[in-house]
Amino acid sequence: MIAVRDKVGFIGLGNVGSKLAGTLARNGVSLAVVDTDPDAVAVLVAQGAVALESPAQIAAECDVIITCLPSPAIVADVMEGSDGVLGGLRSGSVWIEMSTTDAGEVARLGDEVLARGGMVADCPVSGGCHRAATGNISILAGCDRGTFERILPLLTIMGRRVLHTGELGSASKIKVVTNYLATANLIAVTEALATCAKVGIDLTVAFEAIKASSGNSFVHETESQVILNGSRDINFTMDLVKKDVGLFVSIAQELGMQLEMGSLILEIFDDGIAKYGPREWSPNIIRRLEDEYGIDVRAAGFPTEIVDDEPEERGSEVVIRR
Repeated sequence: MIAVRDKVGFIGLGNVGSKLAGTLARNGVSLAVVDTDPDAVAVLVAQGAVALESPAQIAAECDVIITCLPSPAIVADVMEGSDGVLGGLRSGSVWIEMSTTDAGEVARLGDEVLARGGMVADCPVSGGCHRAATGNISILAGCDRGTFERILPLLTIMGRRVLHTGELGSASKIKVVTNYLATANLIAVTEALATCAKVGIDLTVAFEAIKASSGNSFVHETESQVILNGSRDINFTMDLVKKDVGLFVSIAQELGMQLEMGSLILEIFDDGIAKYGPREWSPNIIRRLEDEYGIDVRAAGFPTEIVDDEPEERGSEVVIRR
């Protein structure tokens, strides 16, 4: 039996949102959904969700409103538009922002929610779409402690590890830090694999050697596999990388910090977007090296996409060591 009896409204059924919403539906949560893609909505309806017409209707009929959207501008439109969440929000409702977004925007929109008697938390996720699909993803939660305890039962359905990061906006800041680190690692992995291909090292051997070494990482164990398969499909695109790393670099710049690697990563992805398009899968940044040096960084025996092979487990709060 689930601990959450609230009606939950989910807005944004993209690569991540559809999987988070699917986990809620699979676990018996009373769920309503809204998205601009009717096919994405139909999938959730088939799993037991109810389709509503607008964000305002979601807010009027649901106790908890979750947004998971591609950019801060789209979040603002969903919240403040003519049929937006704020127009239908009821006192006592909770807005959970699960997009990777700008902390300042979360705070600004959060103030609007609070002024209407609502509660608010920014709860971005980390760990990949394959873990979002199984309810084993990690969730960062920025909000006051009372709000955190109110939403924790719901968060532990969607994720395995839930960390209270502090005040509203703190989770969004930490999230872009982690995405920056993952992207820096991705670029290093592509250079390592490309160099192995150029020098003639068996790429299957190279994968296992790196995995068994001090150079191993989450990015290598996951994204290297779809790089070597050739699909390069992790359900994450180059434009989203640029957005996330840009948010990270902006945080540093606002504090007077100039980050050499952050700026270089943006230059690399600007080049990748110019060559292959903004909606190209992010691991295909390796094509810059393949095309430049006439190499093919692929090997047999690797999957087309990453699948979480761990059993789904009910999550829990990560306890901070003090």
